[in-house]
Amino acid sequence: MLDVTLIRQHPDTVRDALRKRAVDADIPAFLALDADFREARTAVERLRGERRRISADIAVRRRAGEAAEELRAAAGTLAARLAQAEAGLDRLARQHQDFLDALPNLPDDDVVAGGKENNEVVRTDGALPAFDFAAKDHVQLAEDLGLVDYKRGAALAGNGYWIYRGEGAALEWALLNHFLDTHRRAGYEFVLPPHLLTHEAGYTAGQFPNFADEVFGVDDHILLPTAETALVNLHRGETLDERELPLKYVAYTPCYRKESGGHRTADRGTLRGHQFNKVELFQYTLPGDSDAAQLELLARAEELVAGLGLHHRITKLAAGDTSPAQAKTYDVEVWLPSLGAYAEVSSVSNARDYQARRGAMRYRPAGGGRPVHVHTLNASGLATSRLLPALLEQHQRADGTVAVPEVLRRWGAPDVLRAH
Repeated sequence: MLDVTLIRQHPDTVRDALRKRAVDADIPAFLALDADFREARTAVERLRGERRRISADIAVRRRAGEAAEELRAAAGTLAARLAQAEAGLDRLARQHQDFLDALPNLPDDDVVAGGKENNEVVRTDGALPAFDFAAKDHVQLAEDLGLVDYKRGAALAGNGYWIYRGEGAALEWALLNHFLDTHRRAGYEFVLPPHLLTHEAGYTAGQFPNFADEVFGVDDHILLPTAETALVNLHRGETLDERELPLKYVAYTPCYRKESGGHRTADRGTLRGHQFNKVELFQYTLPGDSDAAQLELLARAEELVAGLGLHHRITKLAAGDTSPAQAKTYDVEVWLPSLGAYAEVSSVSNARDYQARRGAMRYRPAGGGRPVHVHTLNASGLATSRLLPALLEQHQRADGTVAVPEVLRRWGAPDVLRAH
């Protein structure tokens, strides 16, 4: 949620920043609503004060044995006025909050305007794979090697689901173990959160109200679309001590989303589905430390990809391609030879104080003073459903086998994936 004081004091700055996302918010209309809301709030507070005074006068007269009929009549009239004023305030408060809830985060000054066509490639790393044989795509490799069962996955749950089998399941688990071990050794606290979350958790993360139709609902809960939604709520409503920051967490969860694979080449196999595995990194930091924290998270994600021997690149997203809750995002993207394109395996994002305002998460400065909102950051560290296709395609051999990166072998992955 944006700081309403910022909107009041710098409306043109807010409007111009939102336009980088192609969001044309009616800031003048909100400022008029904001003025009405504050005036109505003051009027209600004044009427409540008057009610307290009349109630006190009635109590004094009662103790003195004096009549207070006129005061009781005035209290009745005041109660009706107050009820009407409170109803009007409630209506304005809902409109005020609805406007703020619908606004995305302001992109950082160095984030360019426009959509994904304006994303900036920061750097490219690793040799571009070249094959002197007829290379296969990841779907064919996974089927030939018995790693993924797409047909039975769809039979069990429908389109957009798959089953890892045999060495495919072992490879998936080795990736997750490798990622978790690496992050834990770097000082991140391991968290296994619930998969069912409250709607308030989704609101704090920024999924609601604009993206409610993209998550699975279960009764009065949601299935977490990413562990970020749980981790950002760990300290909801808390005021932390400055000396506790930064707080660094790592979580493993499946992720559940209303997006499914299709028959398009870019969606086939495990590239897009309703359920996939991901290791998530999350930090709560001081405002002045969040830029450095984002670069640290980016380095962690990129180090994992490089350690798997994968050609990849780092992209800074344009404002329109950045998630609404985030101010700046870098993507780590791996190369898929069969598509001749890159696929994102980690998004590294800084929400600044946007999520903290929604979740009322602050810290108490060590030198005293009023509590300040923390900054929150997240990064995939990593998502596996697009990583496995890159591993298969980039490390395939002419005889149809696939070499497995050495860092995974200590976790039970084989040296080589081959058909049985």
